[in-house]
Amino acid sequence: MEKCLNMLKKVRKVLLSKNNVIGVGAGMKQVGLERTNKPSVIVFVEKKMVRSNLSRKEIIPEEIDGVPTDVIEIGRVRLLDARTDRSRPARPGCSIGHYKITAGTFGAVVRDLKSGELLILSNNHILANGTDGRDGRAKVGDSILQPGSYDGGVVDDKIAELLRFWPLFKHEKQTDCPVAAGVAQLGSKIVHLIRPDYDIRFMRINRGDNIIDAALARPVSRDVISPEIIDIGIPLGISEAGVKKKVMKSGRSSGLTSGDVVAIDVSLQVDMNDAGEAGNFSGQVVSDMASKGGDSGSLVLDQEMKAVGLLFAGSEKYTVFNRLENVFAKLGVELA
Repeated sequence: MEKCLNMLKKVRKVLLSKNNVIGVGAGMKQVGLERTNKPSVIVFVEKKMVRSNLSRKEIIPEEIDGVPTDVIEIGRVRLLDARTDRSRPARPGCSIGHYKITAGTFGAVVRDLKSGELLILSNNHILANGTDGRDGRAKVGDSILQPGSYDGGVVDDKIAELLRFWPLFKHEKQTDCPVAAGVAQLGSKIVHLIRPDYDIRFMRINRGDNIIDAALARPVSRDVISPEIIDIGIPLGISEAGVKKKVMKSGRSSGLTSGDVVAIDVSLQVDMNDAGEAGNFSGQVVSDMASKGGDSGSLVLDQEMKAVGLLFAGSEKYTVFNRLENVFAKLGVELA
């Protein structure tokens, strides 16, 4: 590889000056669908051309002073901001939200067990503005925007309407509560809901009122959504998230991240807003998978591409998600 890198330094400018060449580097030559162990100068082109259609100056030699070359068609390279762009069909992993909130993540395409129609799955606090069903924060039929309003979504970006949600119950926040022994090892007492302005505390809770933070939206038409998760693909079923199990998610803000399950059957108290209202959660799963504000609603999968949870909270080091089995049972849906 050292010889290849030295050669790359010598020919970099010359190669980059050729028409259609948009990048160069060093790597292993690919033959067919297999990557060999042969160090090569990699030449990235926007589109591969028939050799006979190229001028002598544009042709990339098969080797340069004994160092092989490999021409790879890479297409146009651009900043990957599609997660916050308006996209049709929209895919899980992109920005979405109730018209009154900032933005969260489109989690998955699911099928209603009764009607058979395809629906959008995300959190209650993303699709239904964190409502308990009686507070007027949201109602069935409300507009769902893609992208969310924080990412520029406006009335014309309506992609769905709120169909149903599982209520989020709140109560007066308690202070100075001891950290639950079962989660003290996480090394953090305070984590943040994956949405700006919210935070949660791991605390001792005798009884959890909330099992899930989830809601469903009906797309305005079937062709505006796709079940293929950005950077992941289509889930291959559902499974359980056990301790030490490796998991991953594709979210609006931090993209594709992965980690291990740290704790299961977690009870915690969630600060819902700055007014001191909180909600008790139980039966949750905690992972060291990275997440950021705006990742709420992401579907969590294991390495076998099976869905295990619905992300709704996290911190700089930990992420919290609902067990998917509970989400599906409460909402009456299955994977599309």
